[in-house]
Amino acid sequence: MGQSKHEILQQLIWMSRELGRPDLDYVILGEGNTSARIDDETFFVKASGAEMRTLDEGGVVEVSFERALALLDAEDISDAAVKAGLTAAKVDPSAPRHPSVETVLHALALTEGGASWVGHTHPTAVNAILCSQAAVAAYAGRLFPDEIVVCGPAPVFVSYVDPGVPLARRVRDEIRAYLDRWGEPPKVILMQNHGLIALGKSPQEVLNVTAMAVKTARVLAGTYALGGPHFLTEAQAARIHTRPDEALRRRVLGLQ
Repeated sequence: MGQSKHEILQQLIWMSRELGRPDLDYVILGEGNTSARIDDETFFVKASGAEMRTLDEGGVVEVSFERALALLDAEDISDAAVKAGLTAAKVDPSAPRHPSVETVLHALALTEGGASWVGHTHPTAVNAILCSQAAVAAYAGRLFPDEIVVCGPAPVFVSYVDPGVPLARRVRDEIRAYLDRWGEPPKVILMQNHGLIALGKSPQEVLNVTAMAVKTARVLAGTYALGGPHFLTEAQAARIHTRPDEALRRRVLGLQ
């Protein structure tokens, strides 16, 4: 039996607060946003400006998938038009808060991205790399087995695009290319000069993926003090991704 809407909302609040913990250094102030699928018609998304660390029910908005995704193909994506479209996408028009500007991106991650839960953060460790001259080269390979087990065979890497609908359109293209290449949805989307998106089947998976992506960034940054990253070969990475024992570990960790 599926979870009730109330249960999903409470889990989203818990997940958001965990991602917003100051000691983790994933977000500060109103940074980042989160979402969760309710059913085939609607989803919850953090309201614009709400703080993840202190999120409560008043900082979450229920949104229509159909109306949010319609903005992907809209001809007018001016700031005013997008704001009006997001307002119209609210299930309850009288709700006082407005959906995050990244709501369309979340709708996409919860549909074509194959996720049920999404956490978008700006971890300092990750952004130190994503904002660097070496960002593309730094994320060109996999470094260690647990990175592959938790975060998948590769991340989606998205060159900088203006947040909102332009970014969502680019991410849609990159997710489709990823699905064509790997035959499965991504766990991690890295957005240049912006931040990290973790896609999961559960709130805990989002937390696990985010934590491992941050550890990966710290390890990666450390390698540059000793000559740079030594990536696993494609064959080695593929072997880890397809080993039966690692598949079992993913199931135990709730990653499958």
